[in-house]
Amino acid sequence: MATDHAQPAPSDPHSPTDETALRVLLPQVLPAVVVGLGASLLFLGISAVAERLQGVLWDDLPDALGLGGHSSLWIIIMLTATGVAVGLVVWKAPGHAGPDPASMGLGGAPLAPGVVPGLLLASVLALAGGVSLGPENPIIATNIALAYWLGRKAQPALPGAAWVSLASAGTIGALFGTPVAAALVISEALAGQPGRGSLWDRLFAPLVAAGTGTMTTQLLAEPSFAAGLPPLTDPGWGDLLAALVIASAGAVFALGACYLFPRVHGAFQRLRHPMLMLPLGGLALGLLGALGGHLTLFKGLEEVKELTSSIGGWSSGELAKLAVVKLLALLVAASCGFRGGRIFPAVFVGAAFGLFAQALVPEVHPAVAVSSAVLGVLLATTRQGWISLFTSAVLASSPAMLALLCLASLPAWLIVTGRPQLELDEHGRALR
Repeated sequence: MATDHAQPAPSDPHSPTDETALRVLLPQVLPAVVVGLGASLLFLGISAVAERLQGVLWDDLPDALGLGGHSSLWIIIMLTATGVAVGLVVWKAPGHAGPDPASMGLGGAPLAPGVVPGLLLASVLALAGGVSLGPENPIIATNIALAYWLGRKAQPALPGAAWVSLASAGTIGALFGTPVAAALVISEALAGQPGRGSLWDRLFAPLVAAGTGTMTTQLLAEPSFAAGLPPLTDPGWGDLLAALVIASAGAVFALGACYLFPRVHGAFQRLRHPMLMLPLGGLALGLLGALGGHLTLFKGLEEVKELTSSIGGWSSGELAKLAVVKLLALLVAASCGFRGGRIFPAVFVGAAFGLFAQALVPEVHPAVAVSSAVLGVLLATTRQGWISLFTSAVLASSPAMLALLCLASLPAWLIVTGRPQLELDEHGRALR
């Protein structure tokens, strides 16, 4: 009589045993911790220098001259002067402070180490001078360059791509204050790449780096993305409808800048020299800042908190002006050669747009309006789905918003996918 015995599954030669996995993963812990710590310290150091310089330029200096730091005249002078200063760095620094920022996303191939000082100087000047760009792209590019260069010298056996992944994860964790954002972004990148082991095996070292970067930043600086919005505790069908509509409308609004981006960038590129492109761009930003006021300056994170602290105190016309001016400032800053990222100013654009929608329809909950609009704007300008969803959820500081935002991201993604991005290829054409 035949018996039916369960047969062991054939072994997979590419599937490591527990012992092999430990031998592979444990040696990655120390490099990941070092990279995460270094990524956070560099981010905090650059931020501290930029904030100190900002205080000198926008408080101490205008006070000494008897001018208001928020006056239209000072805004125009400072942004134009910032354009001149950054133009000099881009013109004279080794490597011209990195490639054209219009073609730089989050991450990318490692830059040569000699480019890093110029890139950091140009970034600090732009951050302190009031340019509507954030620190994320230059900081990530710098950490990747340093980790790749130093890591391959210290531990040549570890592949170069591993150092890039650790630096990206550590910096994203430091920037956004949680390793979850880094894990989501890295997992999205790893999904289409062949590799041995499970996804969690491959995420192990990047998650260590992201956690280290996050904890270092939180222990030393205690950053917060929370915008002080009233929490949404019991979402209903009306909230879902509002989230769907506002996220889609925010995506359409921001796509306008994406369509204009190649044209505006091309117009500045025809000037050919950084000492023409950047001062002229700075002047344009100064005029926009004079029109929109001080809230439309700088990277926008602190300005978002100021904006949301007075819900109901802004007219719909004022909020519409803030959203349009900030979006145009982001477009100009990204087109004329300033070094910086697009996520932080896009958050301000979304917050202003969401409050504009809430001012038009006061029945909409402010957390729904702001978070949904930020989600739509970020999806359009960055095409980073996980970062867009995570950032918009953190702004509301309400777990109940997460389900609404997940659903609201679907129609917004249908609107933006396949459309031009706020990033160009090497030929000046918009990525899609």
